[in-house]
Amino acid sequence: MSGKTARNRPAPKRPAPKRGRPQKRRLTTMWVLLGVVAVVLAGVVTTIVVVSGGGSSSSGQSQAPALLAGVDGSATGEPVDGIQCQAGEQLAYHVHAHLAVYALDRQKLIPAGIGIAPPRQTQTQSDGTPYVLGGSCIYWLHSHTQDGVIHIESPTQQTYTLGQYFDIWKEPLGPRQVGPVQGVVYAYVNGQRYGGDPRDIPLTPHAVIQLDVGTDTAPQPFTFPAGE
Repeated sequence: MSGKTARNRPAPKRPAPKRGRPQKRRLTTMWVLLGVVAVVLAGVVTTIVVVSGGGSSSSGQSQAPALLAGVDGSATGEPVDGIQCQAGEQLAYHVHAHLAVYALDRQKLIPAGIGIAPPRQTQTQSDGTPYVLGGSCIYWLHSHTQDGVIHIESPTQQTYTLGQYFDIWKEPLGPRQVGPVQGVVYAYVNGQRYGGDPRDIPLTPHAVIQLDVGTDTAPQPFTFPAGE
């Protein structure tokens, strides 16, 4: 009787399996995958920033033209090619020319203060560039700004040359060199090819002179500031 009762007794219920753990594992896996994706995206963004130079500001700075050469080694007052350095500007003959230099298609700035002997008095213009007011003396060929404008201010009217300007600057100039940059020199005057020695280019009123070193760059226009 007791044995039969034992056989008819229902089997004990097993506890239902817990379902929280598999769901937790799925959530953990999802967050890990999202983390990996975030790391990869961050790496891609970092690479783009590095390649592009860190943004428009840094890119603009890297593209800014560099000086062709400084003025620390230029003439300090001694006569150069018959051109004197005098206490004041000589305005009997006062004209301007412009010089642009490109090295392998990259523009090089012409410094302010060529032909102005130290100590130089310099002020900063509204655009942040220097303007050399004067110095211990000023040659008849000189520059106040770094925009390439050459001031020809002479006691008599005569034609000076680009070679004389470079001699005052004490930088070499020839068919295969402009300042410290060496290579074949292509010269243009007022948009026309100049076939002679660039030293002989005349500094005539509003002459637009361009020297290309190593690569023949198309002539670039220049507009003289008002009053020059």
